[in-house]
Amino acid sequence: TLRLQHINMMSSVAFKLLALVGLLLMSTQTTDAKNSEDIRCKCTCPPYRDIEGQIYKQNVSLKDCNCLHVVEPMPVDGKDVEAYCLRCECKYEERSSGTIKVTIIIYLSILGLLFLYMVYLTLLEPMLKRRLFGHSPLQNDDDVGDQQPFANAHNVLSRSTSRPNMLNKVEHAQQRWRRQVQEQRKSVFDRHVVLS
Repeated sequence: TLRLQHINMMSSVAFKLLALVGLLLMSTQTTDAKNSEDIRCKCTCPPYRDIEGQIYKQNVSLKDCNCLHVVEPMPVDGKDVEAYCLRCECKYEERSSGTIKVTIIIYLSILGLLFLYMVYLTLLEPMLKRRLFGHSPLQNDDDVGDQQPFANAHNVLSRSTSRPNMLNKVEHAQQRWRRQVQEQRKSVFDRHVVLS
């Protein structure tokens, strides 16, 4: 029952995250007109006579993306304006803030789900295993000093008929991996003792 409650909680959290992403997608798609922050013209002007080089930015349309519309205040007067503007390089830049928002929301949603999964693995799974397998005596390894509270998990799972076959396979693979890690640790520590 605790496992079912946990699955229901995880599915409701996932559903809420998907609903939030959907709402934000719809809110960004309803406005077809570009925001003034999404378009700009950037003019890079090199040094000219005694004037230092500068970068000018303005929120203007593509047709107005030139030195005369972007460079304000104009640092030169009269006939030098044309010579100064010929040296400036203006580029029209456009971005989609809606796509950026959606990408960030999806990224944060994935991070949130991974965080919830990490919490499940570190906090809830050990409690579920203790309830499922009972309080088995801890086996101390003299060489390593590690404790294996679920060393008999494979035996308990093989006797269990209420658990689905796939979970048995996963638990069996986990136990096999844990035994391999223990053997590797023993061999490393044995070699360490031999070398010292």
